[in-house]
Amino acid sequence: MTEKKIYTQNRELSWLRFDERVLEEALEENVPAFEKLKFISIFTSNLDEFFMIRVGSLYDQTFLPKIPVDNKTGMNAAEQLNEIFKAVKPLYAKKDSIYRKVNEELGRYGICHVAMTDLGEKEKKYTEEYFASNIQPILSPQIINTHHPFPHLINKALYVTVLLKINEKTAFGIIPVPAGIDRIVRLPGENVRYVLSEEIISEYAQNVFDNCRIISKSIISVTRNADINVSSLADEDEDFRHYMKKLLKKRSRLAPVRLEYSEVLDSRLEKYLSEKLGLQKKQIFKATSPLEMSYVFRLMDMIPRDTASAVSYEAFEPQAPYWMGRKEPMMNKAVREDLLLSYPYQQMNPFLQLLKEAANDPRVISIKITIYRLAGKAALIDHLRTAAENGKEVTVIMELRARFDEANNINWSESLEDAGCTVMYGLPDYKVHSKVCLITYMEKGRLKHITQIGTGNYNEKTARLYTDLSLITADETIGKDAAEYFKNISISNTGGHYSNLLVAPGNMKQTLLMLIEREKEKALRGEKAEIIIKINSLTDRETIDKLAAASQAGVKIKMIIRGICCLLPGIEGYTDNIQITSVVGRFLEHSRIYCFGKGDDMIMYISSADLMTRNLSRRVEVACPIKNRKIREQVMEILDLMLADNVKARQINSLGYYEKIASAKTVTDCQNELIKRSFYQAVGSSDALSKGTAKIAGPCEKKRLAEIISSIRGALTERKKK
Repeated sequence: MTEKKIYTQNRELSWLRFDERVLEEALEENVPAFEKLKFISIFTSNLDEFFMIRVGSLYDQTFLPKIPVDNKTGMNAAEQLNEIFKAVKPLYAKKDSIYRKVNEELGRYGICHVAMTDLGEKEKKYTEEYFASNIQPILSPQIINTHHPFPHLINKALYVTVLLKINEKTAFGIIPVPAGIDRIVRLPGENVRYVLSEEIISEYAQNVFDNCRIISKSIISVTRNADINVSSLADEDEDFRHYMKKLLKKRSRLAPVRLEYSEVLDSRLEKYLSEKLGLQKKQIFKATSPLEMSYVFRLMDMIPRDTASAVSYEAFEPQAPYWMGRKEPMMNKAVREDLLLSYPYQQMNPFLQLLKEAANDPRVISIKITIYRLAGKAALIDHLRTAAENGKEVTVIMELRARFDEANNINWSESLEDAGCTVMYGLPDYKVHSKVCLITYMEKGRLKHITQIGTGNYNEKTARLYTDLSLITADETIGKDAAEYFKNISISNTGGHYSNLLVAPGNMKQTLLMLIEREKEKALRGEKAEIIIKINSLTDRETIDKLAAASQAGVKIKMIIRGICCLLPGIEGYTDNIQITSVVGRFLEHSRIYCFGKGDDMIMYISSADLMTRNLSRRVEVACPIKNRKIREQVMEILDLMLADNVKARQINSLGYYEKIASAKTVTDCQNELIKRSFYQAVGSSDALSKGTAKIAGPCEKKRLAEIISSIRGALTERKKK
C-alpha cells in the first residue's frame, strides 16, 4: 500500500521560515540601506514575540496531563519545542552576518554602530566621561550572595552580568541597564557614529565593581512566557477591566523560555544562569548583533535630511480618493454609492470625516463600533466622545484582550465611558476581532444605516503602514445585518441569522467551506473553477483539506499568504493546482480577501479573519460581500498586481520554503505600482499629479507616466463636466 503524501507543515516552523524571509529583505539590492536595518529590527521583534507567545504556549502544554498533538505533523509540544530550538540557532548566525553587512553599507553614508574595541582615543575618553556623568550615578548593581538573592530578571530587559573574584573567591554580579537612559550614545563628530548604552556599561563594569576583579562579563536578556490566560475570571462578579489590569502585571513574571547573550558567556556564568532560570542549553542563544533593536527607529532622527533620503524609502503620503473632490458631505457620498478605501495608498481621513459628520448630524441616532487596536493618539475617539456628548447613543465593543495593546485599550475605554459612551468588553470566551462600524440615522420617518466594514484596525498610525481595505456602504441589507450583529454581541449570542455577512464563530467557516465545495463541484462538471484568497495565515486543518480536495478536482487555486502557511502546494496528486505566494515589502500586507469563481459568477468577500482555527472558531470575525461592480474591479486590480509581482513576492515550494520568482520581461513590484496608481486616482489637481510623478518615477518611466497622467486629467475633466 502506497503511503499517503503529506501536504501540511508545522505552524511554528512555517512561521520561522516566514520571519527568515523578513530578515532576507535586508539582503535585497532594491531595499535602501536604512530600510534594511529596519527589517533586521522587525525580524528581531517578531522573534521576541514568537518566543513570548508561541514558545510560551507550547511550554505550558508540556505540563498538561494530556499533551495536545499538532494535527498537521503529529508532534507533541516537547517535540515541537525541540524542532523550534534547532531551527532558531542558525537564524541568529544569519542575523549577525546580515547586520555586519548592513552596518558596513550604512558606514559608507557616515552612519555606523561602532564596537567599543574600535573606538579612537578621543572617543574612548568621551564614552568614559559619558558613563561617569550620565550612566553610573543611576545604576543599581548587585553582587549575588546570601544577603542579596538572585533578582527577578524582567522580560526582555537588558543586563550586564559579571563573574567576579573577591578575596580569592568567585561571585556573580549583575547590572540592570536602566530603562530610562538613551540607548543610542552618539560619538562626537559630523558623522552618525554611535555605541549602545549597554555596551558602555559592559565596558566600564570594572568601575562599578571597583572593590573586586571582573573575570568575565556579558550582556544578557531573558525572554519570558507572556501567553497569559484571560479566558476565565477569578471572580465572575469582578469588573473585567480591573481584572485585566491585575493580569497584565503577571506577564513580566512568568516562566523564562529563552536566554540570549552577547559575544561570550563564561561557562560558569552560563551554568549559574541556567540553574537560576530553569533553562536548558538548547534555550540559550548567542548573538554578536544587538539583542534588542527597537532603538533603530529612533536612530533616523539623528541622520541629516540629505543622508536620510539616500538611505530610506522616498516619503509617501496617503492620497485622497478622487471622490473626495466632490464638495458634499461624506454621509451624502456614502448614501449615493458604495465607497472603498485602500490603505495605506489612500487616506483614512474620509472614514474619520464620516464619523465626525455623524457625531454632529441631528439625524443620527446611534453609532456602534468594534475596536481592537488604536493608535496612541486617535481622532476616532474624539469623534465618538463628541457624538455621546451630543446625545447620540454610542456603543463601543472594546476588546481588552488585544495582545500587547491591553493597557492602551483599558485607557481608551475609561476615556469613552467618561464621555457617556456605552463600553462593552466583547464576549467571555471569544475575542472580538471584527472591524465594523454602524451609523443609524432617521430619514423621512424611516431608520437607515451607513455601514463600514474593514480588514484592519481603526488605527490611524498603522493605516499608513499596513495594507487594508475599508468598505463604506448604505446597502440596507448589510446595514440590517450589522444592526443584528451588534445586538447579538450585546447579548453574548455568537449565532444569529445574517443574510449577507459571514460572522465567526457562527456561519463563516461553514459558508467558506461550502464555497470551496461549490468550486470543486464546478470543476468536476468540467466548468471553469477558480479560487483566489489573500490572507495573513492559513492553519485550519479542515479548510486545508477542503482546498486540497478542490485542487485534486481541478480547481485552480491562487493564494497570497503573507505569513504562516501550513498547506504545502505543488505536491503531485494532492495540491498541484495550488499556487501560494508571499509578498513582503515596504508595507505590511494585512488585508483579507476571498474570491470564489470568475467574472459575474464570482463571490467576493473582504474580511477581518485569517483562515486559522482561532479566527474561525474562537474569535468573533466578520466578512462582507462586495456587490458593487466597480469596487469588485478595484479589489481584483489589487489581487492581479500581487499575483503578477516578481520583485517582492516569493513562491512557497512543496517543502515549505520560499523561492524567488523567475525573472520576466516585465518587472512588477505591486506595492510600488499601487503607490503610483494612488497618485493617478487621487483628487486631481495638476500639482498633486506632477509631484506624484517626481516622487515615483525614474527617468525611463517619466514619458509613460506623463502619458497616463494626461489621460487621467482628461478623464477627470470629463467627470467634472458630468
